[in-house]
Amino acid sequence: MKKSFCIWILCSLLIMLFAATSFAAAGEKRVVLGIERIDEPFAKQLLAGKRLGLFTNQSGVDSKLRSSTELLQKSYNLTALFVPEHGLFGAVAAGETFESHTYKDIPVHSLYGENRRPSAKMLDEIDTMVVDIQDVGIRHYTYFSSLAYIMEECAKAKKQVVVLDRPNPLGGAMQGPVLKPEYKTFIGLYELPLRHGLTIGEFASYINATQHIGCELAVVPMKGWSRRELWQDTGLPWIQTSPLIPTAATAFLYGATGVSGDSNLSVGVGTAKPFYFLGAPFADADAVKAALDEKHLAGVAFRAARFTPRYGTYSGELVQGVEIYLTDVRRVNLPELDYILFTTFKGLYPEQVKTPERGYGSKGYKLDIALGESSLREGEAPETAFARWHQECAAFAQQVKPYLLYK
Repeated sequence: MKKSFCIWILCSLLIMLFAATSFAAAGEKRVVLGIERIDEPFAKQLLAGKRLGLFTNQSGVDSKLRSSTELLQKSYNLTALFVPEHGLFGAVAAGETFESHTYKDIPVHSLYGENRRPSAKMLDEIDTMVVDIQDVGIRHYTYFSSLAYIMEECAKAKKQVVVLDRPNPLGGAMQGPVLKPEYKTFIGLYELPLRHGLTIGEFASYINATQHIGCELAVVPMKGWSRRELWQDTGLPWIQTSPLIPTAATAFLYGATGVSGDSNLSVGVGTAKPFYFLGAPFADADAVKAALDEKHLAGVAFRAARFTPRYGTYSGELVQGVEIYLTDVRRVNLPELDYILFTTFKGLYPEQVKTPERGYGSKGYKLDIALGESSLREGEAPETAFARWHQECAAFAQQVKPYLLYK
């Protein structure tokens, strides 16, 4: 009896110790952002005594939700802000321009207005450009392009660029087609896969070398992030990166429907769940769900859905289609899912599904620009396109390998 009691006590202590250890581990911050390292000695060498510009928006915060603007003001001489599409607070709709202004007596320069590059006059206000902004991991998101233009102009003006690194919310997976040169635009400047797998610091390092930008570049890396980690693994709060990406989960759906959204299909913009849907007034929700269910796609499920967008495509009209559920995001190839969704609708409604031209005097098709090639619009068989994409991504992974900062 005494022996059994001792064994029981020992087991109880081991359970308590394990629980305490697990709780402590769960409470630890696993990823340290670049912005959280600005007071470390090597960062001080880069930033102290300099007039700093900051390329950022509302997504530039630390793990305690303190803005990078506030943190740099506290420790250094912040003299100017530079902001991309959607503005400093992420309140400007996609594609809408905005003018420069001031914030807390700091000049705020618009890089999505009359000019998309910082002017020589703007750069005269600074010695070093600091970058702290959250990307979403998909090539046709414009923050990477704004950064590229900044790097080019800073190289000309002989201004250093310091990138405070952040996670790729989609992890390090590289998927989809590599951009073809003839489809380069502001929503895709370089030959990256659609799901590019890079952090903003890795992207900057890669283009600086391969595109011969020649910028004096430094990256303040994160601590504790690995390429396998998705946003939900980081322990960090998600800040809406733009008006239609309110959650980290939305970033995944953006990767799964963002290309189809450049056709005449609705992806749910104008509803409470942008990018979660695909539909049209001419579709039958049950027929679409049945056609997609027959494909037995791994990691994804569909619900027959009806919705009425409050604005955007088919505003005020009843739209039928599906709501998309990513049940296991690690098993889903996002660009391939987008391709399958569009081709399924096209197969069901070949006369009604359209791919609009870009308009405004620009040649080409919106769908091609978003995808980075014409395969989807031209009806290339999915299995043929996907096999080619896998080869392109494998080649890109080898090319970018010297510039990766994380395993």
